[in-house]
Amino acid sequence: MKFGLLAVGHANGNIDICEWMGGEREQQCSQAWVVRKILPGPYPSKVDSLAFVIRHPEDLGPDDVPEQSDLRLFSSGGGSELIEWDLERGCIRKTISSQGGSIWSVAVNPSSTSLALGCEDGTVRILSVANDTLTHSRRFDRVKCRMLSIAWGPPMPRHPAASSQKTAQTQTATEESSDDDGEEDEWTDSWLVTGGSDSSLRKWDVATGRVVERMGVDKLRGERTLVWTVGALGDGTIISGDSLGMVKFWDSRTCTQLYSFQAHGADVLCMAISPEGKAVYTSGVDQKTVQFSLVKTSSTEKGPASSRWTQTTSRRMHSHDVRALAIWPPYTPLPPAHKRAFPIDVAPVLASGGLDMSVVLTPAALPTSTVVKVMNPLDTSVEATFEDSYHRKLAYVSRGAVRAAKTARLVSCAREAGLSIWCIRKKLVEQEEPQPQVSPEAIDLDGVDEQPFAGGWEKVLEMDLNVHSNIVAHEISDDGRWLVVSDLYESKLFSLHTDDKGLINPKRIKDFSAILQSQIPTSNTHPVSTGGLTFRFTPDSSKLVMSTAMSSYILIVDLTSEKLRVLRRFDHHRMQDSVVHDRVMKGRVASRKGELNGHAAVNGNAQGDEDVEMGDVDSPPPVDHSEDEGEQSEREDVKSTAAVVSIDQIAISTDGQWLATSDSRARTHVFNLDSISHHTVLPSFHRPAQVLAFDPVHPSVLLLAFPDNTIQIYDVETRQFPAWGKELASSLPKRFTNAHDTVLGAAFDPLPSPSPLWLATGSGIAEDQDQTRTRYVLFWGATWLYKVSLDTRVRTGGKKRRRDAAGLGLPDEGRQWRDSKMVTTYRPILCCDFLAKDELVVVERPLVDVLLTLPPAYFKHKYGAS
Repeated sequence: MKFGLLAVGHANGNIDICEWMGGEREQQCSQAWVVRKILPGPYPSKVDSLAFVIRHPEDLGPDDVPEQSDLRLFSSGGGSELIEWDLERGCIRKTISSQGGSIWSVAVNPSSTSLALGCEDGTVRILSVANDTLTHSRRFDRVKCRMLSIAWGPPMPRHPAASSQKTAQTQTATEESSDDDGEEDEWTDSWLVTGGSDSSLRKWDVATGRVVERMGVDKLRGERTLVWTVGALGDGTIISGDSLGMVKFWDSRTCTQLYSFQAHGADVLCMAISPEGKAVYTSGVDQKTVQFSLVKTSSTEKGPASSRWTQTTSRRMHSHDVRALAIWPPYTPLPPAHKRAFPIDVAPVLASGGLDMSVVLTPAALPTSTVVKVMNPLDTSVEATFEDSYHRKLAYVSRGAVRAAKTARLVSCAREAGLSIWCIRKKLVEQEEPQPQVSPEAIDLDGVDEQPFAGGWEKVLEMDLNVHSNIVAHEISDDGRWLVVSDLYESKLFSLHTDDKGLINPKRIKDFSAILQSQIPTSNTHPVSTGGLTFRFTPDSSKLVMSTAMSSYILIVDLTSEKLRVLRRFDHHRMQDSVVHDRVMKGRVASRKGELNGHAAVNGNAQGDEDVEMGDVDSPPPVDHSEDEGEQSEREDVKSTAAVVSIDQIAISTDGQWLATSDSRARTHVFNLDSISHHTVLPSFHRPAQVLAFDPVHPSVLLLAFPDNTIQIYDVETRQFPAWGKELASSLPKRFTNAHDTVLGAAFDPLPSPSPLWLATGSGIAEDQDQTRTRYVLFWGATWLYKVSLDTRVRTGGKKRRRDAAGLGLPDEGRQWRDSKMVTTYRPILCCDFLAKDELVVVERPLVDVLLTLPPAYFKHKYGAS
């Protein structure tokens, strides 16, 4: 079973787009959904509602899983504007006013042609989203309450006579258009249901826009009850959850109550329906997630079996209010005769989220699924039912929020519209003489008997920025002299100076944005944005490398001259399948073969001398031998042939020679910063790279780590995948590859000098001259640190045997283990990097500290209450 995208909205306005890491044929995946893109929200804003719409439903089969390009994402945040997001560019595509005040609820009809908005003024607004449009279609009658929740009922077949008449009229059309017309005539939306702030539900006739029936819920002491969530099943059953903790089932034909459950101790805020429509999940303020199941009650030989809804189980998986529930595969309210078929051997996955900032994933198979063995896709336990299975939490860490400057010993942390910098003090050893920077007066004031300063940190800069969206990326140079911060629309560069008190004074380079804008070609469809997705300074702080946010360029900025200038603009990531202007670029045929072969193309000769070699700064690139690179880019924009991708990974070697960039289409390019030219392109891998890192001891060795916790080692100078790197990638323990949290970073152990043996044999052994210490690479995720040896020797019977230089493998029975260790003490981790040899900085944000900033969670005494 293939899994679709998961969108997670945050209270700061950001939206995470998560991709399932398992393959199509893999029934289990340890990493589950991993954040692949963050849509920065306008500042300030929040996300209250999210809805996916299929762009062209007629292009997808009944069993097809829509890709990102097939989907449109809509959100609302308590205001009157509905936002549509551009998932490719990561920005707002368009907005539309509800014309009815604040939007309280959003729902998509089963055919993905209409959006229903529940508004502040008591109206339901219908927007048309058919054929990739977004326009107002109609407005229902107004009532005197807020429309807190909304859901579409099952579609109904049109009259057979009308359908046959329409079919006869379209026989002369093409076969494709006939099929489309048949689809349009087959179903029509009949009714929808809303939950209001006046203790009632209303059933609406879609054709007339009028209330068909009103259903009242319970009241407490005459106060109004808020119906926070509603849902509809394919057989017409309506489900509601209200502020009294009641979950009710209603008959949509007679609009009478069928069942009522006091399932929660406080407000029911959200609901999800299982893929088959045989289970309903509700949750809310009391942190409980309750399951209701359709249970058979009796059966006779003469009559059919009857069934009823029953509250079957409940679990508490959150520490605070639960605001959202979603399930995969999603439920579509179709009549019973047209139910969709889903794999019965793979459990559905229920996702929940709330104030505690953790997305919880739970297998949600029903106990009645006993015909075949049901697989738990999360790989958390053997059990797959909602009642017995283990749940797991997705890490709430945001990548790139914390950066470290090694030489300056600074750590920077960005938030929605501001940034803070801390200085990490060196740990002093006992000395006979006082430190020169400490005055005698300070020693007298502090007391002579105190111990020397034992390290620590202190804040040296606090910045609040004027931004249009939440901060997307930032970077601080290794020597602490430069700081760059960017939202989605503008990059800001600061020169940092430290005063006598150790505090940092920033000075903004005012013309930086104008310099960038002059190098980015204009577009007729999108405004020019100087915002950046990723930044990196070269180790000597002489250059800044950035990827532009909405145009997918790589810019090389010179920081050494008095006036900043852009040395080069690379647009290799904008190439649409290596074809520009209907021409195959020189040398791309062999490269394309390597991309198609994926991991098999490891020779490197496929990207050898025939690859696109860019000239130096002043000479034109020999791509076409007739056009300048800037002219090509402008023509790409005019003809709209350029690909728009997210270049979210940049790495620069410690000697400043090599630059590696990777994008959302799993393409990795390598550039030479000495000549400022393109060097090579790697084969496309199975996933986009999550981490890029160069070895500081061997600057041409590039490490690529992927979100499914697999790795690749590539030598950019020789354009080859070395044998020792293949061995390292294939011998990683399952504790690392099967870790639930994906890898977020990697750092090599910084030894002072390389080992001659490593260079001579290429076997991956990197030790000191006396061969007593082995080099390590340190991977880290949100909840773990993993140290693995670069030594490719294997151990048998307590003895080490070294692989030969030719890379010949030993028998499988000779492989026992590789030196490795996993630490789970620190969580969640925001940043991990080496400051110096034998000195590692780890930045964590404990969940307990975050929860202390939230209002108290719901709690009710059960015993001892007077």
